[in-house]
Amino acid sequence: MSKIRTPAMEKLDKKVKKNAKVTSNTPGREAIKRLRKNKTAMAGLVIILIMFIVAILAPIIAPYGYQEQDYTAVRQGASLKHLFGTDHLGRDLLSRCVYGARYSLPIGIVCTLLGLLIGGGLGLTAAYFGGRTDNIIMRFIDIIQAIPSILLCIALVAILGNGMWQLIVAITAGTIQGMTKNVRAAVFMVRNNEYVNSSKSIGVSDLHIMLRHLIPNAVGMIVINAIGVISGTILTISSLSYLGVGLTPPTPEWGAILSEGKQYMAVAPHMVYFPGLMIAITVVAFNLFGNGLRDALDPRLK
Repeated sequence: MSKIRTPAMEKLDKKVKKNAKVTSNTPGREAIKRLRKNKTAMAGLVIILIMFIVAILAPIIAPYGYQEQDYTAVRQGASLKHLFGTDHLGRDLLSRCVYGARYSLPIGIVCTLLGLLIGGGLGLTAAYFGGRTDNIIMRFIDIIQAIPSILLCIALVAILGNGMWQLIVAITAGTIQGMTKNVRAAVFMVRNNEYVNSSKSIGVSDLHIMLRHLIPNAVGMIVINAIGVISGTILTISSLSYLGVGLTPPTPEWGAILSEGKQYMAVAPHMVYFPGLMIAITVVAFNLFGNGLRDALDPRLK
């Protein structure tokens, strides 16, 4: 005999089923939700994505070639023909700033990744083994850190010579110290957890523990620090080029463009304003996104 179900019973069943649904919210999904709600972080991410699109599509976006000269339009201010004005050789500043993203962004990211690879390996080794190993590595890092990173970069460029790869080596050397300490601190927070001690007790290799247990559980803090380092490396690239020891003219790197414009600042201030603005916007965007990612991964750090 079939049961008679009233509309009220049907409504009650639907309500029970709705309430009985279990939504599995992993920490990663929760972090993404918090990140998406952070308007400043999303603004930073949007600016970063725009900068990458500009870098990739530079030949299409730029109205002129970055070395194209027009001696009838030397040091002109912003106009419909030249939105950012022109430099002392009549080159379009907008085009040069657009092409500049192809240098500052990739070099900044490559230097950060190389610094993370080397410094991360040192920090991971120091934190995991501790004792004498930790002491040797950290004293070595302290000695290097006693030299200001910008001076270290200048010295290395002077030894290695000017060029993109020489600049990458020099800036990477300046990021290793901070990366080592950041990764060491992040790994220290998880190295004594039960799953690590259990793996040691059953004879799991040290390399396996570091790669499968320590790095995945410390990756959040490592990524946050790495994003902050990217903005620092972009500033360092521009600073070195501004000082004349980085990428040299006619390379359209933002710091090099700024360096060319400094001597004309009194008569053509736009030659300094626009490349400086590109540097500032990019650095602020990475900082905003990095801060938002930090708050999303660990709300207690707000």
